[in-house]
Amino acid sequence: MNHRTKADKEMPILEHIQELRNRILSTFCIFILSLSLCLLYTKDIARILQEPALGIKFLQLAPGEYLFVSIKIAIYSALTISSPFGLYNILKFISPGLTQKESNYIIPTTISSLLLFFLGTIFSYKILVPITLNFFISYGSEIIEPVWSFDEYFNFISLTVFTTGFCFQLPIIQIILGSTNIIKWENMLKNWRYITFLATIVSAIVTPSTDPITQVFMTFTLLTLYLSGILVLRTMKMSKS
Repeated sequence: MNHRTKADKEMPILEHIQELRNRILSTFCIFILSLSLCLLYTKDIARILQEPALGIKFLQLAPGEYLFVSIKIAIYSALTISSPFGLYNILKFISPGLTQKESNYIIPTTISSLLLFFLGTIFSYKILVPITLNFFISYGSEIIEPVWSFDEYFNFISLTVFTTGFCFQLPIIQIILGSTNIIKWENMLKNWRYITFLATIVSAIVTPSTDPITQVFMTFTLLTLYLSGILVLRTMKMSKS
């Protein structure tokens, strides 16, 4: 059964364009508002980002470096804050054209994807980043005093956090592949050895420290997410039968 009503079906194309324009405009306004707030509190956000690097002295190695980093921090933070609202507008725009079956999958999957992304960023900031930075700080500290560029530090933090957030999308990718019958959950379970090998490689990339405990922990996390995706697909299949 399609959610689109008769009035929606007869809606002229110009009204659809108008609705799309309004939703894009409202999302942009939320982003600008978020950006303004983040620029206002950019020093507080910068302090939060510096917390994992205990005992490190940051230097400004080029004129205006901290200014440009502050702008990047504000933009990244504003995009993160406004992303749920943008996702909401996308779902509201496409939902009238979805069937009941499509809505039952697309909307929960999209919301779960967003939640997993934020869970991945928190996991990275609270666990992976501190362990990795501790290794970098302690390695060779008796010979060289660790003094870092804040711009390079922010690039490292943002890359690690967002990469981990995207890694947490693994169950969502599995659900999409499984629900479209591209790969069955039985085959996913059968190939767990190859996934373990790939997870180890990804863990080594995401956690650049040579600490084996960190890499094993990240590998275990990815495998847990992979098995969770298989479990969800199996449950979905059993509910249909």
